[in-house]
Amino acid sequence: MGYLFKKYEFTSEEDAQSLIDSLPHSEDEDGRSHPIHKHTIVKLGYVLIDQGEWDNETQEEIKAPVFAENYSVDVLWQDIDEAPEDWNDYEITISDNGVHTFFGISYA
Repeated sequence: MGYLFKKYEFTSEEDAQSLIDSLPHSEDEDGRSHPIHKHTIVKLGYVLIDQGEWDNETQEEIKAPVFAENYSVDVLWQDIDEAPEDWNDYEITISDNGVHTFFGISYA
């Protein structure tokens, strides 16, 4: 066992957060929830696809930026052989590292 780097897309941030919240957590004496798992989760959000264009002199937008329709999350699973089954429907496969990678660990 070691590291397992996976990429996911969800229809909304709430859907992603629901699965994140389902991972092992504990509550402190004030009722606040804290993860007790070792996995590293990076919420990328709605990834920028096209930066758009701006007029440098007037600062007016010429072409609006375009963002992905799905909410993206990268997870570096630790000490497990495969991701939890309830995450499988959201996993995506891309041919490169995309917009994010974990230091020293390549997705592709």
